[in-house]
Amino acid sequence: MLSKEEKLRILETLDRDVEFRYAIAGYLGLSEILKRLDSIESRIADLYDGQKKLLENQVKLWENVEKLWEEVRSLREDQSKLWEEVRLLRKGQDKLWMEIRDLREGQSKLWEEVRSLREDQSKLWENAEKLWIEVRSLREGQDKIWENVNNLWIEVKSLREGQDRLWEEVRDLRSGQVKLWESVNNLWIEVKSLREGQNKLWEEVRDLRVEFAEMRREQRRLRSSFESFGRALGVTIEYYACAFVELMLEDMGYTGVSVDKGFVYHDGRVYEIDIFCEDPLVVGEATLYIRDRGEAESELKKLDVKAEAAEKSTGRKIVLKVLAVANVSSDAMGYLRDECMRRGVRLVVGRELEVIV
Repeated sequence: MLSKEEKLRILETLDRDVEFRYAIAGYLGLSEILKRLDSIESRIADLYDGQKKLLENQVKLWENVEKLWEEVRSLREDQSKLWEEVRLLRKGQDKLWMEIRDLREGQSKLWEEVRSLREDQSKLWENAEKLWIEVRSLREGQDKIWENVNNLWIEVKSLREGQDRLWEEVRDLRSGQVKLWESVNNLWIEVKSLREGQNKLWEEVRDLRVEFAEMRREQRRLRSSFESFGRALGVTIEYYACAFVELMLEDMGYTGVSVDKGFVYHDGRVYEIDIFCEDPLVVGEATLYIRDRGEAESELKKLDVKAEAAEKSTGRKIVLKVLAVANVSSDAMGYLRDECMRRGVRLVVGRELEVIV
């Protein structure tokens, strides 16, 4: 009998030593069976590996099949596109045949036009010959014109001789002009003397205005006798108008206001204003006579320009704009009245200075 330890050693040896294990199996009659099992196991392993490879190849085949189907689909799409292009080409071919027919028809028409052009060309040659004949006649006329030009040069020479005579007369006129300048200088001397007399008159007018201010209470009587008073004293229309505007301002509630000639400086220019008061701002223009519509418009423009300059120079708004006229023609009166009403200008007319507007 084997002990327990010996049995364990035998089992461990069988597990570790293959030859010992086969020897025991052969002794027991199992060696052939074990060898066949080993060969079968190796074949099974080979079959398993082959099956794996077959499966891998099958997967690749399926992938290739899918790619082939995709290519088949794309080929079918391309085939349908090709058929469409074939149809379009056939249509284009039909159109080309139609164009060829049209071109042939146009070619025949062109040949007809060429024939007609050749006929026209022959006619043009005939006309060219006629033109040459006319050119010859024109050259003959040109020769005649040159003859006339020569005659004109002869006349020009005679005109130059006359021009020389005219220059002599101009020299005589210049000598007369010198004499005229001498006369003008004498006139300027007389003008200076007249200005001196005018200055004296202005002094007298100032004295008269002082007296006139004292007579304001007798306004109505003064208005009725203004014309005779003006003739007696020789005062200008500007001073009449200034005095009259003072009365107008007094009626408007402005007492103790002095209206006189004035000067305004604006934008590099001095404006002389016939009727002027700074506070309240009054601007007026005075003139002796307006004969027509043009003069009326000119006076109103002057008044507008001076009024604008006065407003900008003083920084005040105009209270009263006045146009005083001694005499107005009947033609200009209607226009002047309407324009003054439209522009807000007080129109004073007549030597008695009657307010019209």
